[in-house]
Formats: sequence, C-alpha cells, structure tokens
Amino acid sequence: MGEQWLSSSMVAPCLLLLLFGIVGGGGVLRVHGQADNLGFLSIDCGLPESAAGYVDNVTKLSFVSDAGFIDAGTNYNMSTEYITPSMGKSFHNVRSFGGGASARNCYTLRNLVSGLKYLIRAKFMYGNYDGLNRVPVFDLHLGVNYWTTVNITDADTPVIVEVIAVVPGGSAQVCLVNTGSGTPFISSLDLRPLKNLLYPMANATQGLVLLARANFGPSDGKLIRFPDDPHDRIWFPMSKPTEWSEITTPLKVQNIDNDNFEAPTAVMQTAITPINASSPIEFFWDAEPSANDPAPGYICILHLSELQLLPRGAARQFFVTINGLLWYPRGFSPQYLYSNAVFNSNANYGFHQYNVSLNATPNSTLPPILNGLEIFSVVPTAGVPTAAQDVSAITAIRGKYQLKKNWMGDPCVPKVFAWNGLGCSYAVSIPPSVTGLNLSASGLSGNLSSSFASLRGLQYLDLSRNNLTGTIPDSFSQLSSLTLLDLTGNQISGSIPSGLLKRMQDGSLTLRYGSNPNLCTNGDSCQPPKKKKSSKVAVYVAVPIAVLLVIVLLSVLFLCMLRRRQGTTSRNSVRPPNKAGIASSHSHSRVSNEHSSLRLDNRRFTYAELEAVTDGFRREIGKGGFGRVYLGTLEDNTQVAVKLRSENSDQGEQEFLAEAQTLAKIHHKNLVSLIGYCKDREYMALVYEYMSEGALHGHLRGRGNNSRCLTWRQRLRIALESAQGLEYLHKGCDPPLIHRDVKPANILLNANLEAKIADFGLLKAFNSGSDTHVSTNRLVGTTGYTAPEYLLTYQLTIKSDVFSFGVVLLEIVTGKPHILNDPERTSITQWVQRCLARGNIESVVDTRMSGDYDVNGVWKAADTALKCTAQLPEHRPTMTDVVAQLQECLDLEAARCDANGGFYSAGSGGNPSGYSGYGTDISTDVSQSSTGFEMERLGRVPTLPTGPDVR
Repeated sequence: MGEQWLSSSMVAPCLLLLLFGIVGGGGVLRVHGQADNLGFLSIDCGLPESAAGYVDNVTKLSFVSDAGFIDAGTNYNMSTEYITPSMGKSFHNVRSFGGGASARNCYTLRNLVSGLKYLIRAKFMYGNYDGLNRVPVFDLHLGVNYWTTVNITDADTPVIVEVIAVVPGGSAQVCLVNTGSGTPFISSLDLRPLKNLLYPMANATQGLVLLARANFGPSDGKLIRFPDDPHDRIWFPMSKPTEWSEITTPLKVQNIDNDNFEAPTAVMQTAITPINASSPIEFFWDAEPSANDPAPGYICILHLSELQLLPRGAARQFFVTINGLLWYPRGFSPQYLYSNAVFNSNANYGFHQYNVSLNATPNSTLPPILNGLEIFSVVPTAGVPTAAQDVSAITAIRGKYQLKKNWMGDPCVPKVFAWNGLGCSYAVSIPPSVTGLNLSASGLSGNLSSSFASLRGLQYLDLSRNNLTGTIPDSFSQLSSLTLLDLTGNQISGSIPSGLLKRMQDGSLTLRYGSNPNLCTNGDSCQPPKKKKSSKVAVYVAVPIAVLLVIVLLSVLFLCMLRRRQGTTSRNSVRPPNKAGIASSHSHSRVSNEHSSLRLDNRRFTYAELEAVTDGFRREIGKGGFGRVYLGTLEDNTQVAVKLRSENSDQGEQEFLAEAQTLAKIHHKNLVSLIGYCKDREYMALVYEYMSEGALHGHLRGRGNNSRCLTWRQRLRIALESAQGLEYLHKGCDPPLIHRDVKPANILLNANLEAKIADFGLLKAFNSGSDTHVSTNRLVGTTGYTAPEYLLTYQLTIKSDVFSFGVVLLEIVTGKPHILNDPERTSITQWVQRCLARGNIESVVDTRMSGDYDVNGVWKAADTALKCTAQLPEHRPTMTDVVAQLQECLDLEAARCDANGGFYSAGSGGNPSGYSGYGTDISTDVSQSSTGFEMERLGRVPTLPTGPDVR
C-alpha cells in the first residue's frame, strides 16, 4: 500500500519522459541544507557532500545534498544504460543502506514548525545502481509511525510516494526500514509546508498517503506541479479522447474562501464529460490490505468546476455514488469558474473494491463533469514517541561524542528498532523513557556530558573503557533511579561528589571507578564520610541541653494549642464547622512537608526565566482562582501556558504543590501535560502545554474567537476524549484520583479540537481497595457541578466526578449554561429532565446545530448525562461505562454521515450550509456499471498503454 499508480490506458506515451523531467538538472547553486524562502526542502539523495547544489530549470527549485540529513548509507550512481537526456538529475544517484547498515536508517528534517501540516514526498528509481539486478521491497516510516511499503518491480520505473501529515515537534524523521526483501535505497526527498486548513482529514492522529492525483482533460499530456501548483503537488494528466469530451477555458478558476484543498487553476481549467451524454463518469480502485494495515480506509476528493457559461434552461446536475450508494446526499451542480470539492471527511472502510460513479440527475440537461481527483489511504500517526526530554538528552550525547552507532530515528520506538546500548521502559499511556545506557568501549573522549543527568529515569549507566576526562558532575547525584554507574578505565580526575558518596553509603548505588589514575588522589576524597564517635564530655553537655529544649518545646506547644482552641471558638461563632472554611493547621504542616519532598523530573524554571519566556508576562490568556495564565514561548519555539500564582490567590501553596506533583506523575493523551514549574522564593508557577483553542466553555458560549458553532460530531469527540481523561484518573492511576472540579472551563482544546482535562490543583487520591470515599475538611469545586453527597457530607468518591461530567455533557448537548433562569433559577439537569419528560428532544438540543445530528445519538447522550447526575452515587455509571456509551453515540453519528455519503462540498463563502449545488427531492435508482477505468497507483508510470478500457 502506498506507492501510487496511474492507469496505463490513460497515459500518453510521453508521460514517462515528463516524470523523468520533473526534477531536471539546471544551474549550479551552493546551498547548505536549508529550506528556501517558501519553506520548501528538496534533497538529492546520494549527491556527494562536496558537490554543489543545483536549481531545477523547470520548477526553479533548489536541490541540496543529503549529507547534512543522515550519517549512514553509501552513495551510488545509477547505471548509465538507464540514464536518458530528459531524466531529472536527482534520479542519477541514490543513497543505499546495505552492508553494515542497521535495519532502520532515518533522514532528519529539522527546523520545522511544531503542529504544522507538511507534504512529504520520496522518489525511488533503482536503475540497477548496484549491478545486482535485484529490485527490493522495504518499508517507510514517518517518525515512529508506519507510512507505506515501497515495492520496486523493475529497474527503469520510478516510484513516488507521498504523505500529508501533521508534524508534532520541531523535526520529522523519514526512515527506510529493511524488511528482509532487498536493500533499501532512495533517490530524492521533498518537504513542502501546507496551511493547516488544507486537507482537514490529516490531523495529529492520522495522515493521508497518496494513492492517485489526476488532472482530467489536458490533451497535451502536460504534468502540473510548481509553480502552477503553489504547494508543488504533482498532478498527472488523464484523457481518453474515445470516451470523454474535453472542456477547457482560458479564464481563471477561483478558489473559494477558506478552501480546504486549493486546487490550482491549471488543473481546474480542464475537465471531462462523457461523449455519450447519458453515460456516467466511472472509476474504481481496489483496497490493498497489508500486514501493517489489514483494513485500509480511503479518502476520495473530487475537484469540480463548471467551465461553460450555461444558457437559460440548461442545467448540469449529477449524483455521486460509491458502490451503488449515494455518496453525496443530493444532486450536485458545480459553480461556474469556482473550485468545488466533494469529499468524504471520514475514511471509507470495508470494501474490496471502491466504485465511484457520477450520474446525471433527471433534472439535468448536461452530462456530469470532472476536473480533478485525489485518492488517499489513511494511516494512523498516533504512535507515542520517547519522552521529549530523553530524546533531547540522548541526541545531545550522540552529538557531543560523535557516536557512529547508527543511532537514528526514535531511541525507543518501535521496540524492535530501539537504539543499540539503550534500555527503555514502556508503560500504558506514558511515553517510553530511557532507563539504561551502555556506552562501554565506545571511543568516548572529553569530559562527562551534563546531558547524562537529564535522563531522569536512568537506572544503569556504563561508561567504562573509554577516554573520558574531567571530573564527575555533581548533577549525577540527581539521578534518583540510578543503581549502577560504571566509570572504570577512563582518565577522570578529582573526587567523587558527596551526593554519590552518600548513595554508595546507604547502598542505593553501586559505583565502579577503578583504573582512573587521577581520580581520588587526595586522601579519603572517595570514601564515604565516617560517623564521629561521641565523647563523654559531649554526652554530659548534650543531655542537659536536650532536656531543656524538650521543656521549652512542650511549653510552646501548650500555648499554641490554647491559642488555636480560642481561635476555633471564635470562628465557630461566625461560621458552622461543616461549611467551607480555613484549612486546619495539619494541612499547613502538610504543605511544608510536601514542599520539602517536591522532586519533579520536569524542568524547573526561575522567575527570571519565566519573565523571558512570557516577554514580561505580556499576553494574558486566562485567569482563575490560582492566578493569571500567560502565553509563553520556549527556546525551541514551543508555545506554553504559564500559570502564575497571584499574591491574593484563593488557592495556596498546597494546591500548587498538588498540581505540580500530580502532573509530573500522570500522563495521558487527554490530560494536559506539565512541561515545568517554578518555585522561586515567593513566586510559584506551572508551565504546561499550550492549548490554542482555549476552554470548551468559550466554544459552547460562542465567546471571543470561538464564535463558530461546534458540530455534533465535534461535540461528541470532545465529550469522549474528556471522559477518557477522567477514566484514566479513576482506573489507570494507583491510587485512583478524583479531579473534584470537572467543568467546561477545565476542559481545554488544542488546534485540532482535541480535548484534555486541566487544572489538577484540587485532585484527591483514595485507596479503592479499602476506602469507599475521601473525607475533606473544606468544600471545594464549583457550584452547580458539585455532587450532592459531597455538599452534604464532604465525602468524595469517583462518582463525584461522574456527576460533574454529567452536567458538562448536558451543556455539550444543549449549549446552555449549567444554571438557567427558566424563568426561575434552575439547574440544567432539572430543565433537561422536564423537556425530555415531554418527549421533546428537539427543544433540548443546541439550535445552532440546525438539526444536523443523529437523533438517536442525541437521545443516548442526553440519557447518559442524566444517569451521570443521579442523586445517589450508586445509581451513576462509571467513567468506563460513560466512555462506552459515548463511543456508541459517535458510531451512530458516523453511520448517519455514511448513509448521507459523509461527503461535503466546498461551496462558496455565501452558502452557510457548505453545499454549493442545488438540492433535489427526486428519488432515482442509479445503476452502477461493473467496469470502469482502474485508478492504478500513481507514480508507477508504465511506458505502454495496456490497461483496461473505460465504459
């Protein structure tokens, strides 16, 4: 799956020459591996590092050597018998990964924008470069995720593969993986940034792998790419003069506002219609399951524009069907000289073959029209890479010591490709981390890198038998999990840090440091401190002092207890003891204890650093009981949210420490991640990932920039992801955790509208094995979301969170606040119960969705929410049950979209429905021919027209 084919019956004989010429040689240019001013990066793989870069004469794009992107593999030139004058220069050579190369070899593309969408394209032409005449099959990975399988079938046919994906960090890695079926190689590699609104089906969890991209109608066989396509997509021409009429226009075809695809004018200016006006336009492709993707899903995009100014009374309208089922819910009429698109936003699954047909409606006086086509398979990109801090540390270590160990790709993932000498831990919902590092006899020289101490989970570190110099960094003492450190056989000098000596003394660390001639030369500098024997004089002096201190402490304690009792009596005369009040002195003592035990693996910031990160706390993005939240940018351009405690905060040091410690320990895709913290004198702050779309609260209320209405599917997805985050707290943590403040303001959304639970300052833990609840000494949370039993008894259970989530779910369904004036002040729970008692679901659902939802799914969601808000905790479902119910709601909505085709048209900006065609109420049986032209996989370009005919 993944190499793209083009039907040979549609290809002019000269098309192979066009493909060879798309990266033709040109003028010489000295370049150094940087993207051009468009952000484009074009890499000629196998071009020697000493060779000059060059500019392509056709596209005017600059090509560079791949030497700066990979440090493995061997350069080869293609056999001269396969080189033609029109062949692009980047096909003349390859980089091959045979011999002693590792099974995975990766190109690293740096200086990317985290969270941006990119088109990444790889080209391959074997050309018998190795003289063996053995064409290979191998896999490509994008980071830790499978991309496609490259199947080279002959020496003179190029293969092009392409993926559109969101890059999660500041770099991306393209890895060639040897699967035992020949030596991997590559000819060239392209990277093109895309606007994030393009191809909305590509997101943080899935990428689009190109199967075919076609331009219908050009009789000249011209291939379209940059500069005609500003995004440098490659559009292969398709024409069939015996079956199709070709329509062209010299006029510009406009893209609509916020176009999801921005098909180029050069593609949209040509189109086809059937010569026989009563015939449909048909095509099909076969599903291609593989071991990595046994049930591939597909996205199909039809690019459509009317190129003829139709006379009065004429109409072009057609149905779009897939396998005989309506794909688009009504008759579609393309707009004159505007780009429209009909596409499925969710992948189609389950068919062995996909047959698409465009059939004129009974109202139509003209046959259907088709300008362009794109077909993609969908691949998951949600693989969890190694913890970012560990990746940064181990990468710095590799760079400092210039290690040539074929350390490429992610250090720990996939497991089968974990770096040699590394031990990794793998836990559910937590990124893998480096726990062991064996660099014995690896030729290391220079001082001990401080980056070793950044591997916080390191349990063993073997640096023996190298040529390391300098002293042992004191930061090694901070590796609390380290049990073995082997420094034997180096040139290390000085003494052993006291922290390591203490660890040796208490038996928690084994330190080997023999055969270091200059280490521990100063007497007992490498010996643990000896306990001093106390003399009788010391005893005679110490005992009376100790007795005196005990007497003084008892006196002070008695006075404090007396004063506390008087203070309690005074407070009780104003406020009942069972209402919200001031935390007990026991709680205050716990604060100091917790602070003294605060040991976070996350980055610790100083207040000065936070000032720099936030540009002087210039942009405020939120405000809560703890304090204000500011937008910041780290050194690597990662945006963060800085939550700074205010002096008059109603949440004190206890909540700060609770949230910091909790976020450092828990990791889930639906929980906001802690990046670092600050405890600098009186300043306290938390630094966590920036959620660009803000809180769910703003989206439901339509405030600020969140004025657009969330669709029902988006709402269900947000509800499901929030429920999964709570389920993790309840079921995935030991002991289980209770959030205590679940509300829309604490559900944050990222750029892809993915939901994450935030604000853990009120979190509580309880032992589910023996305890049934947690008792608190003060009431916390938000009125309207608090469970009734907690209000009455101060007793918390995980069912308290379930109640709060039920209120949130009702807000998601209705779009209304949790407290209503109807006309008297009432809870949303009571209001929904009254409405549903009359069987009126329409009166409950947010009217801004304009009825665009599955009614059964809405009923199920509302019913689930009401069960969550049951008065008795034992009558409420668990969050695991809630997750299952919401998944069913989402499946119902998906089925509804599938029944309607799940397809949308990119219409003009003035059409709020999103459809650009005219509706029809006519019901017509649309016949589906069993034959059609085969959309073979683009990029495998045959030289002879031997494919099936078009009916």
